[in-house]
Formats: sequence, C-alpha cells, structure tokens
Amino acid sequence: MTIAQKPILSLNQKLLLSVILLFAAFSLCFIGFQYNREKEFKVELLNTKLQDYNARLYEEICDSGNIEKTLNKYTKRHTIKGLRVTIITLDGKVIYDNLKKDYNKIENHSNRPEVKQALSKGNGYDLRRTSETTGYPSFYSASLYDKYIVRSALPYNMDLVSSLKADYKFVWFTAIVTLILTIIFSRFTKKIGTSIAQLREFTRRADRNEALDMDMANAFPNNELGDISQHIIKIYNRLHDTKEALYIEREKLITHLQISHEGLGIFTADKKEILVNNLFTQYSNLISDVNLQNAEEVFSLPEIQKITEYISKAQKRPAGNEERRMSINLDKNGRIFVVECIIFQDQSFEISINDITQEEEQVRMKRQLTQNIAHELKTPVSSIQGYLETIVNNESLPKDKLKTFLERCYAQSNRLTRLLRDISVLTRMDEASNMIDMEKVEISSLVQSIIKDVALELEEKNIKVNNALNKELPIRGNASLIYSIFRNLMDNAIAYAGNDISINIKCFREDESSYYFSFSDTGVGVAPEHLNRLFERFYRVDKGRSRKIGGTGLGLAIVKNSVIIHGGNISAKNNQGGGLEFIFTLAKS
Repeated sequence: MTIAQKPILSLNQKLLLSVILLFAAFSLCFIGFQYNREKEFKVELLNTKLQDYNARLYEEICDSGNIEKTLNKYTKRHTIKGLRVTIITLDGKVIYDNLKKDYNKIENHSNRPEVKQALSKGNGYDLRRTSETTGYPSFYSASLYDKYIVRSALPYNMDLVSSLKADYKFVWFTAIVTLILTIIFSRFTKKIGTSIAQLREFTRRADRNEALDMDMANAFPNNELGDISQHIIKIYNRLHDTKEALYIEREKLITHLQISHEGLGIFTADKKEILVNNLFTQYSNLISDVNLQNAEEVFSLPEIQKITEYISKAQKRPAGNEERRMSINLDKNGRIFVVECIIFQDQSFEISINDITQEEEQVRMKRQLTQNIAHELKTPVSSIQGYLETIVNNESLPKDKLKTFLERCYAQSNRLTRLLRDISVLTRMDEASNMIDMEKVEISSLVQSIIKDVALELEEKNIKVNNALNKELPIRGNASLIYSIFRNLMDNAIAYAGNDISINIKCFREDESSYYFSFSDTGVGVAPEHLNRLFERFYRVDKGRSRKIGGTGLGLAIVKNSVIIHGGNISAKNNQGGGLEFIFTLAKS
C-alpha cells in the first residue's frame, strides 16, 4: 500500500499564492493599461498644443501676403526650442521650412503619415519618426486648412521624452493597494487554512473511529466555515456515541446468544445466516441424520419442514402488527426439542431450538416423587389406622396388647412426623434457597454437639467416632442446614453401617474458597450399582430394612441439597478397607 506524500504547499498557501498571482497579473495589466493611457494622454496633450500653434500660425499666414517673411517673424517671436515649421500644399509640395533654407529641394511629403491623417481626418501626428531632411527623430503634428497643411515638429530629445513620460504615482498606488489586499487576504486564508487543518485532523481521527472532544470543535475560527465544522464535529460525536451504544448493545446481544441455554439462529428474508450460536449448530446436528456443513442447511431437514413452509407462506403476506410465530415439538434420538420461529417486520426471522428433555424428565420425576410421597405416607397411615381400628373394635383387648398396639401407632406417627419434616425441608430448599438466612457457623463445635446428641445410639451399637476436625472451621452458612448435613450422615451410618464400627470425620484440605470434608465409616458399605442413586429422594438400598429402621428415604437428598446451597458438591464411594465414604465441599463464604 503506497503512502500518500504530504503536499509541498498547504491549501491555504496555494489559495494565497493563487490570489497573489491573480492580483499581480491584474496589477500588471492595470499598470500597462494606465501607462499607455497616460502616454497617449501626454501625446494628445502635446499634439493639441502643436495643433493650437499650427492654427495661430495659419492665421498669420492668412493675414499676410508674404508667407516666408511672415513665418520667419512669427517663429522668432513665438520661439519653442527646436521647433520646426513646415507649410505643405495639398498635393504634398513643401513651400516653407524654417530649418531648411533650400526647402524647394525637399521631396514631396504626401506620403508622410501625419500628412495622410491630416488629409483624411483634418489633423494627424506621428509619434517618433526619423526625419529624412534633418536626420534625427521628431514628433510631428499636421493640420489641414483650406489651401495648406501646416505641420509643426519637435525633436525627440530628452526634454520631449521627459514631457511624454507617464506619471508613475499610479504604479505605487497600485502596489500599495495590492500589498494591503494581500495582507488582508493572507489573514483570511490563514483562518481558512486553520479550519481546513482542523477538518483534516477531524477526518484523520474519524477514519480511526476516535471520539472527538469539544476542545477540538472550539479550536475552529469564529466564522461560517468554523460554525459548519463545529456542527459537523457535533453531529459526528452524536453518531459516534450512537454507534458505540449500538456496538455495545450488539456485543451484549451476541454474548447473550452465545451463552444462551437455547439454540438461536437469525436469518435474512432469503434464509441467509446472520448470526447463530453454538447450541443452534449442536441441536441442528442432533436433529439431523447427517452432519450439517452450515446453518442454512437446517431448512432442508424434513423434521422442520412445517417451520420452513410457515416461513415461506408468512413472508408472502404483508407484514402487520400481529405477532407471527410458530412452534413444533420434536422427539429425536432420545431427546425432546421445541423448535420455534419468529418472523420480524423486515421479513428476517429467528429460529430457536430448546432441549426440553431435562424439563420433561423433571416433570416425570416430580410425578414419580408425588407417587413416592403418597406411597410413603400411605404405609404409616395404614398401620396407624389398622391398629386403632383393632383397638376400637375390641373393647376386651388385653392391656399388654393395647399397649403394644399404641406403641406401634406412636412409632408410626413419629415416622410420619419425620417424613413430613424432611419433605418440608426439601421443599424449602427447592423453592426458597435464596431466602435462607446465613450466619457465621463453627463446624467443629456443631459436629461435637451432634456426637453428644447420638451418644446413646453410638453406645448401643458400639460405634466409635473419630472427630479429627480442627477447633476453628468457620464458614458463613445456615446453622440448621449445616447441622442437617452432619446429622443425616451420622444417622445414616448408625442405621445402616452395622455394629462395632468406626466413624471418621475430617477436613483433609483447605484452599482460599472452600473446605474439603470426608465422612467415612468402616461398616458394610454399599453395592456399586447403588452409589450413584444414594442421593435420590425415597431411594432405598434395602427397602424392607429401611422401613423397619424407620428411615424416610430423604436424608441423603437433604444432605446433597444443603451442600449445594452452601456452594459445594458431594459424592459417595466405597473404601478399599470396607465401609462407605462421603466426600464433600463447603464454601467458606
């Protein structure tokens, strides 16, 4: 790419130079014209003077009969230095010449320019001609009268040249006026040059898409060009700000499209790609049986033929205020998609593809959860109802049987209470997790209080607890949920791990943001196929045994949700030496 060379002269310098040259040419023409006019005026003035002399001389001739004697006296009496007087007949013969005694021998003067002019116009002159008689240049002036032509001539010497010389005062006047006008125009072109230089800087910065401050606008001269330039800069700044705002909004839109959880594609009216995000490409290929080379090939898929037909029909109708959209559901490759099309006013359109497989799965799970809850509630309610019905219908029931039935009713009511409590806790975590109060919690002291609460159960099963937590493990969290994490893990180990085991609690790692905990036991462990489902609601490894023990099937689900609320995650694995280990993290704040 060639770099444009900087011009030798700036625009204002070229303009000033052009004006100066124009003024100079005008001045030279004016001086030349005025000089010729002055010279002609002097010549006319001298000619008039000699014509007057000729007229007086002719009057003398008319009053006297002797031409030569009269003329000699007259020329001596009215002396003009170097003046030559010649009397010529109408046919060009010289009959008198005051400077030539033998004037009879002078050749015919009918071919002289001044004589020719006098014969044709009445008078004439010749500015500078060398006389054939005297041999030196002279100024001739001839006048035609009735019988004669009177011609007077002055020698073209320094005196005559000086008298005919033009007055040069007008030259100085013209030069001074030209200089003043040059200075004035120089200042004017300097202002223009300043404005042009500022405009050049403006275009240079505008080409680089730079914002312009008002100091640059105020730098222009206070004239019409400056006002226009200031308005241009103000308009440019408004356009630049608008462009920047649109660019920011465009970047926001692109960012939104790229991080959106739905596949989005925007196309022109003729189905050319404007912008698509990664999910649109991914979902399109999941719907298609072959890999698509570009986003525009999506319109050839038979699965969305209804959408394609709708777009073609809708674009043929005039755009109105009504919203033009259509959506279809697709079940492909084990996934459920919702494909929706929205057509805009300019006939461009947007296609969105949403994978609702997870939502459908959640609906299914909620339906299953409802069924599980109904089933779990049905068991204790049925038991309580059966025992109470037996008691009501048998008035003679022995006291020991009555006591046993009442104890079983009480146990089932406790189980029902725990079940409702756990369901309430899970519901609160699902629906209002952001409204849970957070405070400073000391995990070590909280775990120590749990160990004291279950001391009798630990003693009954001969379970030893090794609490290796440091005395100070502060986090910002909800004390009730933190308690439920360790309490449910403790209850789970006591209920299912077996007798004569050890429970080990420790924080094995710490970084800037989280604590890493291990809760393990040396019990019977869990079969590998159950590990991934331990945190599902109402999932039981041994359903019959769990109900006998009194578990609700929601404890580990509560643990998982509580951990997630506190910015962590949890997983379970079997220890190599036997037993089950839960590894989880909790955020410090």
